[in-house]
Amino acid sequence: MFEWWHNIVSHFVFDILKLNPNSALGSALDFFLFDTVKIILLLTVIIFIITFIRSYFPTEKVRDYLEGKHPLVGHIAAAVFGIITPFCSCSAIPLFLGFIQARIPLGVTFSYLISAPMNNEIAIAMLFSLFGWKVTTLYIGFGLLVAIVAGIVIGKLNLEDEILIKPPAVKPAHIDEIKIPVKERLKEAWDYTIDLLKKVGVYVLAGVGVGAFIHGYVPSDLIVKYAGGNAWYAVPLATILGVPMYSNAAGVMPLIEVLTQKGMMLGTALSFMMAITALSLPEAMILKKILSTKLIAIFFGIVAVGIMCIGFIFNWVLG
Repeated sequence: MFEWWHNIVSHFVFDILKLNPNSALGSALDFFLFDTVKIILLLTVIIFIITFIRSYFPTEKVRDYLEGKHPLVGHIAAAVFGIITPFCSCSAIPLFLGFIQARIPLGVTFSYLISAPMNNEIAIAMLFSLFGWKVTTLYIGFGLLVAIVAGIVIGKLNLEDEILIKPPAVKPAHIDEIKIPVKERLKEAWDYTIDLLKKVGVYVLAGVGVGAFIHGYVPSDLIVKYAGGNAWYAVPLATILGVPMYSNAAGVMPLIEVLTQKGMMLGTALSFMMAITALSLPEAMILKKILSTKLIAIFFGIVAVGIMCIGFIFNWVLG
């Protein structure tokens, strides 16, 4: 979807600035320019569209519909929806924020935020091409399970007060929203979008900046050295090492192939990949403007434990 922008960035960095594509600086700058614009565009478009659409539908009806169903319905739907949205952990935040603003239950929104970067179709296609259908099927199943269970646990903790950007007040049901002119709806949606961008923009820049530095300057051999064996601590260590990094499935999958070829067990490598795609330091920095530190820590902790469990199971089943 953003290939055109990636081509422009690559031309600027490698052809105009004459940086080496294999250098740490060239790789980091290419990553930073590409992801910054991509995430800002996604934030602008998704929040604007959701805010505009929300003006036609009483948001309390969506909330009441989900709350009236079995708790699993919303979580399963959100996790499965994550499969068809090709976003990395940071790129999934705009839609996550849109769900919060639409008053979707908090746990359900987290099921989406976890599933989208971990289970998207890019990861599935690349896993299938590298490791076959058995590994891919197991990965999808366990990935959905982590997203659903983590969302349910977060939803049960009643952490709505930990949301820093509060949803707009729901207007009384008797107000006829349909009579509001389209032009006015568009203006309100745009004003609201710009206001949100002003609040989270600096965190986007800081988060992507950290991710770009790690992307360009952290060598893969360092990971293999400390988490490449079959020791009990390999999976937890790989997960912890993966959290500070930042990449999407397409970017990290070649690294996973290299790590397994160098001797890392598949479950350990997948835990590393899941930690990179579903959790990241840049993601936490962007979320810091939306969620409290307490909620971010709970989110990261629950998902990290789930990822470690998957790694151990994969190593046991496939080892």
